[in-house]
Amino acid sequence: MKKFTVFIIGLAMVLAACGNDSGSSEDDPIVISGKPWTEQYILPHLIGEYIKANSDYEVEIDEAVGEVSVIHQALVDGDVDMYVEYTGTGLETVLKDTADSSESADDIFNRVKEGYKDEFDLVWLEPLGFENGYTLAITQETNKDLNAETYSDLVPVSNEMVFGGPHPFYERIDGYEAMVETYGFDFKETESLDPNIMYDALNEGEVDVIPAFTTDGRIARFNLVSTEDDKNFFPPYYAAPVVRQETLDSHPELADIVNELAGKISEEEMSEMNAKVDLDGEEPEDVAMNFLKDKGLID
Repeated sequence: MKKFTVFIIGLAMVLAACGNDSGSSEDDPIVISGKPWTEQYILPHLIGEYIKANSDYEVEIDEAVGEVSVIHQALVDGDVDMYVEYTGTGLETVLKDTADSSESADDIFNRVKEGYKDEFDLVWLEPLGFENGYTLAITQETNKDLNAETYSDLVPVSNEMVFGGPHPFYERIDGYEAMVETYGFDFKETESLDPNIMYDALNEGEVDVIPAFTTDGRIARFNLVSTEDDKNFFPPYYAAPVVRQETLDSHPELADIVNELAGKISEEEMSEMNAKVDLDGEEPEDVAMNFLKDKGLID
């Protein structure tokens, strides 16, 4: 009988220990990550340093886990606690839904926020203040005789142009094929380029047009021409932190702290931060820290 009692007590202790190991606690580090390109190298440091300056939470930066499908799964699996996503990407690439032309940016944000909570138990915090959408960019030399202002202005000469974009752009449902179908482009050739070199390829004449990110600092620094998506093919791409509900539960001050950054980063500011890394050779974490200090967000 005594042996049986000891067994029961021991089993209860093991189960209790297992129970204590499940889930996350306030002492666990908050793992923040991003995708493998400049802006997404900067933002985890920016958010992480702000959290550290305003709480006792431990923060760990895990740089460049992967593109959308990879980092989203890492978030769902609990390997990552937070990263910055864009509303259009969340809607079309993750939720496999489409935007309606009558919807406002706020409508899409709310739809994405609800969809992530219902399907994945993930929470979208407040947008950071900037949109990183797409523009079809060309050089001033290419535009000399075109005077292009919109995507549609490029259609008549697209059969003379080489289009260069990142590999994922050709695979997205809101990417190359759907864009070509919507506008009627007939590009002469396509090139798959690393997103960090496609601006150099355009500037050096290796390609004629690229799907540039509107917050990329090289647009201004290289004096490129940005054209307008006049058929509203792309949905809004407002940037906002996405975090696991379990992480918010175990770190009760986290949402309020991160939401203090809402609306604090303009497109111009994000563009300049990106340029400092891509063109001036500064480190992402230094750029992030200097931004927070210059804005008076941390001491």
